Amino acid sequence: MTTTTTPSRGRRRAPTRMKRAADKAAALQKPRVILALLLLLALTSVMLLDGYLRAEVGGDQRVRTGAGAGKVPDKVLDGGPILTFQGGQAKTVSVPDKTIALTFDDGPNPTWTPKVLKILEEYDVPGTFFVVGSMVSRYPGIVKTMVEQGNEVGIHTFTHVDLSYQSDARVDREMQQTQLALAGAAGITTTLFRAPYSSETDAIDNYSWPVYKELGADGYTSVFVDTDSDDWKKPGVSKIIKWATPDDDEGASVLFHDAGGERSQTIKALPTYIKKMKAKGYTFTTISGVLEDQSTGQNAGTQDTGTQNAGAAGASGQRSAGQQPGGVPGGEGTGTGYGNGIGNAEGGSGAETARNPLQAAHREATGLTLYEGKALIGAVALAEWTVPALSVGLMVVGVAVMGRFGMMLILARRHYRLRNKRRFSWGPTITRPVSVIVPAYNEKECIANTLQSLAQSTHPIEIIVVDDGSTDGTSEIARDAAASLGMRNVRVVRQENAGKPAALNNGVRNASYDIVIMMDGDTVFEPDAVHQLVQPFADPKVGAVAGNAKVGNRNTVIGAWQHIEYVMGFNLDRRMYDLLRCMPTIPGAIGAFRRDAVLEVGGMSEDTLAEDTDITIAMHRAGWQVVYQEHAKAWTEAPGSLKQLWSQRYRWSYGTMQALWKHRKSLTDKGPSGRFGRVGMPLVVLFQIVTPVFAPLIDVFTVYSMIFVDFQAALLAWFAVLGIQLACAAYAFRLDREKYRYLLMMPLQQLAYRQMMYLVLIHSCITALTGGRLRWQKLKRTGEVGTPAGVSG
Repeated sequence: MTTTTTPSRGRRRAPTRMKRAADKAAALQKPRVILALLLLLALTSVMLLDGYLRAEVGGDQRVRTGAGAGKVPDKVLDGGPILTFQGGQAKTVSVPDKTIALTFDDGPNPTWTPKVLKILEEYDVPGTFFVVGSMVSRYPGIVKTMVEQGNEVGIHTFTHVDLSYQSDARVDREMQQTQLALAGAAGITTTLFRAPYSSETDAIDNYSWPVYKELGADGYTSVFVDTDSDDWKKPGVSKIIKWATPDDDEGASVLFHDAGGERSQTIKALPTYIKKMKAKGYTFTTISGVLEDQSTGQNAGTQDTGTQNAGAAGASGQRSAGQQPGGVPGGEGTGTGYGNGIGNAEGGSGAETARNPLQAAHREATGLTLYEGKALIGAVALAEWTVPALSVGLMVVGVAVMGRFGMMLILARRHYRLRNKRRFSWGPTITRPVSVIVPAYNEKECIANTLQSLAQSTHPIEIIVVDDGSTDGTSEIARDAAASLGMRNVRVVRQENAGKPAALNNGVRNASYDIVIMMDGDTVFEPDAVHQLVQPFADPKVGAVAGNAKVGNRNTVIGAWQHIEYVMGFNLDRRMYDLLRCMPTIPGAIGAFRRDAVLEVGGMSEDTLAEDTDITIAMHRAGWQVVYQEHAKAWTEAPGSLKQLWSQRYRWSYGTMQALWKHRKSLTDKGPSGRFGRVGMPLVVLFQIVTPVFAPLIDVFTVYSMIFVDFQAALLAWFAVLGIQLACAAYAFRLDREKYRYLLMMPLQQLAYRQMMYLVLIHSCITALTGGRLRWQKLKRTGEVGTPAGVSG
């Protein structure tokens, strides 16, 4: 055994400088972790917003029927369809004879509402549309057209819930959110309200009456119906017209629907109905028009109507200047009075409303209300675009994941049968000695076990331990272990700390043989691992061989999770990539190379943090074949804590992205390099970056569906996917002859471990996109992975 010292390629940094650099790197990583979590939070928020708009989140389908009305005043139950609370007193207003207030509920709808608006415009008839806030926020352009055309809008809540079941806070929220949607869509707010599932005033009950009183105190005018077309029942055009026609030339608030279902019968009936009613001498107005007529009648004979109305209008204007109905701030000094007439508030600007009484219920949205409304419309537009795109992405991810499983199973089975045929041979058996390079940095817990496993090798080897500036006596421990084991084939090469790639290159330069084995300082080999690993080199086209790395410390929860991942993910993948001749990574724990091939591609590169992936791709590009040898087994110590696991996988993910970017020109190369670029690289990008990045969609959609849509169906779907994964994992365990008991940890792995891997990958993507750099990180070792004989299966 000999010991040599190799100078580093640069000066060793002082500990204080290294500490400052490490602290700086850690400080840079925290914002990226936060950004990754914020992205996940944003995705969840967008889905919740979209679900809220569709009444999946917070939806309430309850509709109250059969309740008593003993607490409702008789004058309200027997009164007209318009209910106000001026001066705190309930008052109803009826529609004048030969007058129709044409109202529409449940819109806007992108199919039916524009057709209704076209008919109204064609026949010069105004309408009052009671809109659902969630629909307004989704189709703001329709509402803007509606208002510009001279129609009137009122609130029909935001999510179309029966308010008699809701808390005061929910009622306020339903009104305020609809006001904001109107502000963002058309620049207005409104004082009109119609409750979902309401009809005539005699249907008001003891549960809904307090809601109307509270909204009346807030300045809202509640609107009911006299005549219901029942068009939602789709009874036919003739019945819709008949049911919408008032009796005995009476005036009426008439209900149609421009949304809420298929409305082709409504569209056909509406022109005929308008022509019929005009022929009977009816005029059409809005709810504000009815209120104006009523107030004008009350003030008939007054010498100066405008002066008398100014008081009531002024009171309304003072309220509007500060707060609109539902708690939404209004425009400065704008006010309109109902019941006692319409006029200008003192110091206000009600002239515009007076000029256009058909829109008297509208208030101009200004200031914060306008900006909040536009923000709401923008957020909904984002959700409306994002969620369908995510749904498509989910389908793509689902198909890709299922396709990957299918492809892995088919190719893995073929690979197993091919490589385990009795007559299969790589060529003449290789018996000549090879070099084993063990890079080590502070491996005092593991290096003795590593050397002990190599001492049992059935193949002749020389061992080169490259101590990369260890400060824990690793080289001394290695030398003492070799002496105690009587190993004369061990050389310890010491160098100042320069990183793992430099240590490996130093080992290659010092190697005596044409085949070099690279392993980690925390890994132990099975006795025949080296012999199995070098046999593929009997084929002169083979430049590198990937061994079968296994988790040694698998008897903890984290270890069991990684054990499943190694067997199912890594090794099934390698079988697939082997047959496709595009192996992307030779594991650092156990890999073999032709020494000349390593030198030909420039050795282990320090350009990336995934030197194993980097050199593997470089081998492909140089024309060498890279294969997988499943029978060459090594046992490695996996990270024992979530923090260490995060650090390792973060480095792996980021390093893989660096390597792929470095070798991106292989996409346009010819020959073996082009084959990897056009076959291997897309597979790696799809299965190791794109699919895992978008895979959280599966979990987010599943949780969302369980909570808000159909728990049983979502749970069954989740178990179906888990069943497919379990089947694939079981087959992988069978090929590797592993014990199935570890698969009991797989459901928990899907719930916890997989989510962490998502965050790691997202974190890596953000680091790559922001141009960040990641330092090498030393994982804490325990040395619990002993000789192969002591490893439990």
